[in-house]
Amino acid sequence: MTDDPALYFRAHVFCCTNEREPGHPRGCCREKGADELRDYMKKKATGLGLGKQVRINNAGCLDRCELGPCLVIYPEGVWYTFRDKADIDEILQTHLVEGARVERLMLQPQDKKPEDIAARQG
Repeated sequence: MTDDPALYFRAHVFCCTNEREPGHPRGCCREKGADELRDYMKKKATGLGLGKQVRINNAGCLDRCELGPCLVIYPEGVWYTFRDKADIDEILQTHLVEGARVERLMLQPQDKKPEDIAARQG
């Protein structure tokens, strides 16, 4: 059996930038500012020196629109919701620089609506 090659990037961040028609009952990440926040995340990651280690990518629908904007970080498979640049800063610093988790922003597999997250946050 052949060993896997070395990782080209140590992490991939997939940011949903999906767009649905206006008024769709599930909403979409794009209407919640996902494009601007993804662009900010790319620039901030580069500024933190993560540019050669971490790849920030667009993603189509990640199927968690009600909870968005959202992103998932691999290889861990950790999902986050975020609302603003401060949330992005915290995800970058805590998860990608320090290797910890931003528990208040993490999405759990059972989360289906924003109230699920708010209930966990107290």
